[in-house]
Amino acid sequence: MSITWCIPASQRPIRIKKWQLLTESSCRIGGKYLKCRYAAVLFDLDGTLIDTAPDFIRIVRLMSAGQGREPPADEHIRQQVSEGARAMVRLLHPDADDQTILQHRETFLTHYAEQIAVDTTLFAGMDALLQQLEQQAVPWGIVTNKPRHLAVALLAALGLTARCSVLVCPDDVQHTKPDPEPMYLAADQLGLPAGQMVYIGDHPRDIEAGRRAGMTTVIAEYGYLPPGATDLDSWQAGIRVCNVAALYPVLWPEAN
Repeated sequence: MSITWCIPASQRPIRIKKWQLLTESSCRIGGKYLKCRYAAVLFDLDGTLIDTAPDFIRIVRLMSAGQGREPPADEHIRQQVSEGARAMVRLLHPDADDQTILQHRETFLTHYAEQIAVDTTLFAGMDALLQQLEQQAVPWGIVTNKPRHLAVALLAALGLTARCSVLVCPDDVQHTKPDPEPMYLAADQLGLPAGQMVYIGDHPRDIEAGRRAGMTTVIAEYGYLPPGATDLDSWQAGIRVCNVAALYPVLWPEAN
């Protein structure tokens, strides 16, 4: 069974496992953070590091209006972000054949590439966490199933290109997540053992890929969990967090 860590935005302590209370301040001694538990921190992109759903919702609504269709519910779109453009287009055209879906997918991706970060942001609290890693010279990076040209454009739009130490996309490997190949490639590019790294994601394939590479795995419950994802223990991650603040005690040990 995984351990669920959740810290409210107010930073009030909450019991996260038996007989233990942690807050962000627990990760500090004399105002300074302890050494990070991991040699590097890797994130999935959509739904873990960056909240891209608002732009996808905007584009689906735009396409719905142009086609005279009722748009799907925002939450349904959000749940399909991790499945890619085809899945989001399928919400608009559930009975369409593959060729029609492919045509609409191209339109969808054109809209997205032209306006990739209108409403997209880092998840709340993520920038401060990244800054803390950077101040401690702990490299952080991204392993994603998002095509490289879109991932590169998104990072540039958010000013993250120079800050990100490694970016692995489907274009870079023969086998994508849940295969561990992308994880091993990230570790190789960083020059670090995979077993000394942590991978944070919001989809079963993220956790499987990280586990198979020997990494510590963390479920981002605040992300775009697939529909019907109720038995998160079945993902076999070691840790689950319900917000970004809860990553602090994951990455920095409790002060004694």
